[in-house]
Amino acid sequence: MRELTPAEIVTELDRHIIGQEKAKRAVAIALRNRWRRQQVGDELREEIIPNNIIMIGPTGVGKTEIARRLADLVKAPFIKVEASKFTEVGYVGRDVESIIRDLTELGVNMVREEHAKAVEEKAQSLAEDRLLDLLGAPQLQDEASVESAEEAGGGPAIPTPEEVRRRLREQLRAGELEAREVDVEVPRDRLPVVEVFSPIANLEEVGMNIQEIVSNMAQHASQRKRLQIPEARRHLLQEETQKLIDMDRAVAEAIDRVRQSGIVFLDEIDKVAANHAGPGPDISREGVQRDLLPIIEGSTVPTKYGSVNTDHILFIAAGAFHTAKPADLIPELQGRFPIRVELDSLGTDEFIEILTRPRSALVKQYTAMLQTEGVELSFTPEAVREAAKIASQVNESMENIGARRLHTVMSTLLDELLFEAPTLEDKTIRITKQYVREKLQSILEDEDLSRYIL
Repeated sequence: MRELTPAEIVTELDRHIIGQEKAKRAVAIALRNRWRRQQVGDELREEIIPNNIIMIGPTGVGKTEIARRLADLVKAPFIKVEASKFTEVGYVGRDVESIIRDLTELGVNMVREEHAKAVEEKAQSLAEDRLLDLLGAPQLQDEASVESAEEAGGGPAIPTPEEVRRRLREQLRAGELEAREVDVEVPRDRLPVVEVFSPIANLEEVGMNIQEIVSNMAQHASQRKRLQIPEARRHLLQEETQKLIDMDRAVAEAIDRVRQSGIVFLDEIDKVAANHAGPGPDISREGVQRDLLPIIEGSTVPTKYGSVNTDHILFIAAGAFHTAKPADLIPELQGRFPIRVELDSLGTDEFIEILTRPRSALVKQYTAMLQTEGVELSFTPEAVREAAKIASQVNESMENIGARRLHTVMSTLLDELLFEAPTLEDKTIRITKQYVREKLQSILEDEDLSRYIL
């Protein structure tokens, strides 16, 4: 876990997310508290539980992005789930423990990729040697056993196996043999696996184990295939990488990382509140809350990689809370989310910054994409403000979807340019305020069209 101070965490989040200082501050403190917990004595460490957070705010204001970027900062396993997708045990739906199983799967994949990078150079060397063997390169022998033709009869020297193999390796690395084909042992095509869904608790885990058994059976069955060099290289590299990775150690590391630094983002938590004005009986929504409670309070969840304790996983819940409020959640669940932060709605000024300031800002994305067609795209400050203003107006007149409205406005604004870019004669395009108005004004004036397009 990187030793980032709360101020450094907020600074990192500022590079991707505009505004929402209160929410950034709350998650920065929660993350730093994790590092602090690791520094205290063993006796007290297990007693320190994370302060889970509820974020309150409309869609598209940065709730998910804050949690996702936070996980990226410390390379923590992160999963986003929608609370409304789960139903009380006994109704048709997924068991809430599947959240932790999915988080563990993500953690194992994350650690496996890290270990694969650590052995990448050695795996590439081993895969290359196997590829040379398949291409017919002679095996290396003791130099004392190799006699040149000159020693035998004074003729031209016969290349040693080392020289032949070296030349073949040079050709391989230079890409001169890419069209060649070799015979490689590959796993047989996997059998189709039918997923089992049932309201019975833990049957999902049984289905998961059946899938794993069938998958392992398929892996052990192999067949010989003739592959071109690039495909054979990829397959051999994957094989050698798997051989070099100690999966027992990787799984143990992944489980520990999930336990100590895993982050679960529970979206739409307001939709399982008792007073939420939506379909479904209140008792079902309360049942979901009660099913969620054990994993949030701390319990042990069985996974195919081993048992995972959830005591120290950080849970960040979020919801718009338009028709309900946090107080409508059951008291036990409220108590497990002591930190509550309200996110601000976004207006024109915030949209201008979102369009231009972050590293992955939409203006930068479209500029980079059109550069691939040789088109130099630029926006005047007035054009950016006009686009931001229109997005804000549409949010006010229709449903407020926050910054997501910018994607719709920008794609509509640049639709014609994106279509014609490959055949444009003038490759220098400057987007002005007038251009924005011409492209979007007619849509804005027609309410039905605006509602459909924007």
